[in-house]
Amino acid sequence: MKDIVESRARLHGLFNITMTPFSADGAFDPHAFAENIERVIGLGFDGLLIGGTYGEFPAMEVAERVALFERAMEVAGDRVAVMLCTAHSDVRVVRELTSLASRLGGLPMVTPPYVSEATDDQIVAFFHDISPLSRTGILIYNAPGIGVNLPAALIERIAETEGVVGIKQGDLSPTVIDVLANRLKGRIKLFCASDLAFLGPMMAGFDGLSSTNSSALPEIILKSFRAVAAGDAATARDLHRSWYPLRELARRFGQPQTTKAAMNARGFHGGSVRPPLSDLNGPARTAVEAAMTKITSA
Repeated sequence: MKDIVESRARLHGLFNITMTPFSADGAFDPHAFAENIERVIGLGFDGLLIGGTYGEFPAMEVAERVALFERAMEVAGDRVAVMLCTAHSDVRVVRELTSLASRLGGLPMVTPPYVSEATDDQIVAFFHDISPLSRTGILIYNAPGIGVNLPAALIERIAETEGVVGIKQGDLSPTVIDVLANRLKGRIKLFCASDLAFLGPMMAGFDGLSSTNSSALPEIILKSFRAVAAGDAATARDLHRSWYPLRELARRFGQPQTTKAAMNARGFHGGSVRPPLSDLNGPARTAVEAAMTKITSA
């Protein structure tokens, strides 16, 4: 993507949250990463999300994240839109990664600063400061898992920032979704951050979904998303129900380790997670493997 106009035009649909495949000793596998990207592009996904929380960016050095961005854009090129997560606790790093993501043709995805007791005004000022660094615009990443959950009223303030093209919304409580869908629809692009419960936000009018489990079940989740986008709620519901066993395990065992185990069970390149996370082994891995066999053979 070359500018904000193009980012706005292409920011819709189903985006694969691409796992970062590590070997057992923690090394990044660029060849496996490329193969995973090619799989979802080949199936017709609309975009990629690289290096987010489930891409394990907190466990990566800045130089590794730079290499990850470069590899992703080298493989994807301009075939699909690419979100590149530039979050960090150090604003200097956010600046560096945001500028790089834009230069590479990706859309920087920026969390609020996760420092102790930042005020609303300071959070708004932060986005005002970061946004001009990107010619492709920026995407607000509201990720409650990092310890900061932006209320709807604050999101609306941030959305007034020039250069903000959308939000990846992690708080999917019904009231918040209702407010965002009705207050911000048409002003910025609205992305549901989780495939565990995406039917509601999409039916409310969200523009897209970023999906972790599509790394393991790309065909089913793509069909489900296309059905709901076409207004075929019954088909979308039935397809979504079909992979409930994996969602149940993801909630029990955590992410991205469950998705990586599911990918490995299918012969995809999930690889390992980095500490402090740990790979699923023993009964947990067996449960994931059994669930994948049940889902993919149905």
